[in-house]
Amino acid sequence: MRWLLLGTMAVWGANLSVVKLLFESLEPMLVAVLRMAVSALALSAVLVWRRLPWPRLRRSQWLTLAACAVLMIYLNQIFFTEGVARTAAANAALIIALNPLVSALTAALLLGDRLTPSRIGGVVLGFGGVAAVVLHRPGAVLGSGGLGDLLMFGSVLTWVFGGVLVQRLARELDSGLISAVMGVIGSALLALHLGLRPAPVVVHWALVTPLTVALLVVSSLLATAAGALVWNRALVVIGVARTALYAYWVPIFGVLFAVLLLGEPLTVWHGIGLAAVLGGTWLGTRRH
Repeated sequence: MRWLLLGTMAVWGANLSVVKLLFESLEPMLVAVLRMAVSALALSAVLVWRRLPWPRLRRSQWLTLAACAVLMIYLNQIFFTEGVARTAAANAALIIALNPLVSALTAALLLGDRLTPSRIGGVVLGFGGVAAVVLHRPGAVLGSGGLGDLLMFGSVLTWVFGGVLVQRLARELDSGLISAVMGVIGSALLALHLGLRPAPVVVHWALVTPLTVALLVVSSLLATAAGALVWNRALVVIGVARTALYAYWVPIFGVLFAVLLLGEPLTVWHGIGLAAVLGGTWLGTRRH
């Protein structure tokens, strides 16, 4: 499970560059709708292929599934997309890196997880590693706080609270079923949001190439669909707080791909950040 999680973080790290390329021809909200729609279709196909019997869902289970979709897909994508557009890249990366801290506190308050010194140490050490990498990237500048930062923090909160609901719901339902239903509901809500907004959808058709379509499909299948399956399964197997610590690896892998593919310089801060994230993950996820 942990190697699968680490692989997913590598895919998410690479996906940062892919999404930036997609934004050159498609507006961010349209990219979010298309990625979630393709992901929902893929997850539904997996569900059919597995031939799982459809359970008789109680009203409370339907409501919880809807709440998960609203939090982890609909609101999360809106907050993230609007937040990134309104704040500095360094601010966004550091706020997202608060995910493990928020997850640890939420799991302690709502799920009764023990907030041990080693777990707190792992969270702090991992955040320090991410900060070392993010703040020493070429052109990294911290902006002043504002609405963009609040929206980014909102995206963190919706992801964490949705994860708590998924962990509780997975005690009764298959995690693959949860991922598929969330994907269908969430993508439908995003499409409705995009269709009802006053501003028209912006598409630079001259920039849409077969490579653009291929990148969109690969991002949807690997980063969104497969990523959702692995993440939701990890929430069940190792819990919200431990799973969240792996999010520290996303910016590390993102910088690694930028060094390999975009020619960014490799500095000693990358090594320090990698060591800190590695140590923080070990401290925060080891069993007591």
